[in-house]
Amino acid sequence: MAQCQVVLGYKAYVEQAAPWLSGQEVLASGMTKELERAALAVDKARAGQVVALISGGDPGIYAMAAVVFELARARGLGLGQGGLAIQVVPGVPAVAAAAALLGAPLSHDFACISLSDRLTPWELIERRLDLTARADLVIALYNPKSKGRDWQYGRALELLSRHREPATPVGVVSRAQRPGQAVLLTSLAEAPQAPVDMQTIVIIGNSQSFTYQGRMVTPRGYVAKYGG
Repeated sequence: MAQCQVVLGYKAYVEQAAPWLSGQEVLASGMTKELERAALAVDKARAGQVVALISGGDPGIYAMAAVVFELARARGLGLGQGGLAIQVVPGVPAVAAAAALLGAPLSHDFACISLSDRLTPWELIERRLDLTARADLVIALYNPKSKGRDWQYGRALELLSRHREPATPVGVVSRAQRPGQAVLLTSLAEAPQAPVDMQTIVIIGNSQSFTYQGRMVTPRGYVAKYGG
């Protein structure tokens, strides 16, 4: 960001990036303004400025990178030399930060599913939940609950309970690696009572996941195959 002339982002992320900002033009906006931010970033870049469009976690996971590429395609813009130069800088996704605090819940195959139906029909989200549960994948839920969406989390757990035992380990992590961090290790039966919001990641184990001294683990299978 030190090389950039303009920094754009959701206001909370801009505030978190404040230690790395010095003299850039900073443009912050609120929720649901993702397309507007991306359009402004593209416009300023095409005008010759070096622009940073920041996200929480990793920009390619439920974040702004795809919006920029979608917008570039919709406008018919070329990429690379002579066109729009886009560099995606990797970050630490919330699911990885949460997993590290819980132990090792993602050591085998897993799926990430957002419960936000603002852009994805709920019927499709339910289908994905059902299929991933049937496949015995560890499931990480993004965006479990907001002020305007208070029933989807309970419904998701209800669907998963059809294919998972009540004692299945569940990790609930809010604001991972940030002020206000909270970590809870619970079970699928008790997970509906867990405090969750838009800054919470919920990780539901598979049939092999276990808890050990306050940690959640999904084995890769080495000890089962080769012995300890």
